[in-house]
Amino acid sequence: MCGRFAQNTKPQELAKQFQIQLRVGLEEFQPRYNVAPSSRVSCIRVPIHETKPVLEMLKWGLIPSWAKDPQIGFKLANARAETLDTLPSFRPAFKARRCLVPIDGFYEWNQDTKPKQPSYFFMKNEEPFCLAGLWESWKHPDGGLIDTFTLVTTEPNAVVKPVCDRMPVILDEKDFAFWLDPQNQDVEKLKKLLKPYPADAMGGHAVSTYVSKAGNEGSVCITPL
Repeated sequence: MCGRFAQNTKPQELAKQFQIQLRVGLEEFQPRYNVAPSSRVSCIRVPIHETKPVLEMLKWGLIPSWAKDPQIGFKLANARAETLDTLPSFRPAFKARRCLVPIDGFYEWNQDTKPKQPSYFFMKNEEPFCLAGLWESWKHPDGGLIDTFTLVTTEPNAVVKPVCDRMPVILDEKDFAFWLDPQNQDVEKLKKLLKPYPADAMGGHAVSTYVSKAGNEGSVCITPL
């Protein structure tokens, strides 16, 4: 699974790198080195009734439109690539509400150590990259809308495998438009994108268990042991 990530590149820089529009509301963005589920982070999506992707803030932890209790979002921070087109929680979003989550790196924990040893994974070129996600809008009883997302996971590549048996799906920039297009409902072609990212483009190192506590922040989270 992917339970934490770093997102510290400014929205203006992300908009320039990925050639997307900024949306009002990003003033709440703060550089983060230890993003945990329930956090609001910047995501790229094509909103309903719009045609171009924008960068805006969404809450991590998918709340399906049919959910009675928003607490379900804590259980739906990740979605397995293998079952996106079959599980009711994810099938509608996979068909028409896909997003990208730009990050600087992500963490995985070795379950075989005591305490569990975290590692940080990133691109060798040190550039931000995008994870595949799904988004939903949930109508609160007071009438307001809560926009949420989940991260899609797949089998690990050779860099992540020694630490964890899953990793988030990282998409190549050439596939961004195909993934984001809500009119594109070719499930089989979309599923072909959900594969481990080439290991030779990635790096990783063990980090302090300081990052294991949600709320701990700062560049110390990504500092190699």
